[in-house]
Amino acid sequence: MTITTARPRVNRRLDNKPLLKLLSIIESPTHPGLSSLYQRLGISEHKVNSVRNALKRLKRETPDFIVAEFFYGYGNNYAGVHISNLDVLLYSLPKYAPRTKVIIFVTQSEHQHVGPLNSIYPLHGVLQHPLQQSELEALLRKL
Repeated sequence: MTITTARPRVNRRLDNKPLLKLLSIIESPTHPGLSSLYQRLGISEHKVNSVRNALKRLKRETPDFIVAEFFYGYGNNYAGVHISNLDVLLYSLPKYAPRTKVIIFVTQSEHQHVGPLNSIYPLHGVLQHPLQQSELEALLRKL
């Protein structure tokens, strides 16, 4: 009698490569609609509307990529401890998703505030509005 163990099911693309997973954190109407790009690249997208919901999702499933907009915390109540809307997420990644690549979108006026985020968790890419889809595609192909 042979005992076999069940392998976890891996979703696959048409070219038989594993399906990549991406978590989109959409907190504002300025977040570009990129679902068609992700589909074309064979990436499965899950959308959430807040960092809090993204953290809940991370505890259940580890994405290959996280895409989010950066908003600098000009007048937050944390007395300078937090830089932006993404700090808590970035602090959580080493525990819940240490291999996840983070790509953030930023306006030109806030780009100067992005640097300190790399000391929390290394960013895979920072793209400035208006977003060029070709730049994002290049980052998504570099896994």
